[in-house]
Amino acid sequence: MSSSIRTVGVVGTGVIGASWTGLFLVRGLKVLVSDPGHDAEKNLAENLRKMWPSIEQLGLSPGASLDNYSFVGSSLKDHYQEVDFIQENAPEIQGLKEGLIAEMDEGTREDIVIASSSSGIPSSQFVGKCKKNPGRVLIGHPFSPPALMPLVEVVPHPGGDEAATQRAMDFYRSLGKHPVLLRQETPGFAANRLQAAISKEAYSLVNRGVLSAEDLDACVTTSLGPRWALTGPYMSNVLGGGGGSTGFKHLLHHLGPGMKVWLHDMDEHSFDINDENIDHLDESVQAMLKDHSVQQVEEQRDDVLLKLLALKKDKSALV
Repeated sequence: MSSSIRTVGVVGTGVIGASWTGLFLVRGLKVLVSDPGHDAEKNLAENLRKMWPSIEQLGLSPGASLDNYSFVGSSLKDHYQEVDFIQENAPEIQGLKEGLIAEMDEGTREDIVIASSSSGIPSSQFVGKCKKNPGRVLIGHPFSPPALMPLVEVVPHPGGDEAATQRAMDFYRSLGKHPVLLRQETPGFAANRLQAAISKEAYSLVNRGVLSAEDLDACVTTSLGPRWALTGPYMSNVLGGGGGSTGFKHLLHHLGPGMKVWLHDMDEHSFDINDENIDHLDESVQAMLKDHSVQQVEEQRDDVLLKLLALKKDKSALV
């Protein structure tokens, strides 16, 4: 654990904020939490109790306790001097974040990293009102659920401070996360852009009647999903091309001409997000849900995910 960070401020207690809080507690940190929402304190307590049996399987650090947090009300403003790191999880509203981040910048010590869980808005768009040290504001975007998924995308803005970025990377690593540094801002960052690209084609195939939503999901969970959980697209290309230093180029030269045809067809059948198409897709989704309990799916997902992550931890060659 990063020795200089013992108390973390969490702003926002929705799904993401609650999950971050659980992870910080498992790692033995003290957490100060704020949220202006109605019943936020009650909902946070319930969510933490619900997720604790799963996240404690990550391994309890010294001092780990479900009770080592304080809900301090609608704002951290009376506690800014107590925190060593802030994880902000407010709604994706630029104006809201701009005012909130400015308040944090004014109230916290100058060296405290202010990380936003923003899933698409780059930090350059909400640091304009920061007067003290806007360079320590950055994106620390997790993949849901943050307590379990290793990825954190760290995205500094063009005026970002390199030392603050490094402190954020080190802190997330100390939590057992796998932070990746994005060297330039881009809308949606990296993982969400990949997800959006795949989802767009998934929506198109079902909307066109090529296959059902359930069978589309099966195409991912029984092929691409398991493979990519172990070797991402680039390493999978290397292995698919025969391995070795020539594998990647060999695969692209071999499959490239065919891929051009597929990509052209995708462009011709590009999915348009509108109410009519959404309703059409939802019919197939609802048919899938008739045979599945969403709660059971979520519980089984988390159970298998924890086992997979534990297995990967023992295999240093796998990222």
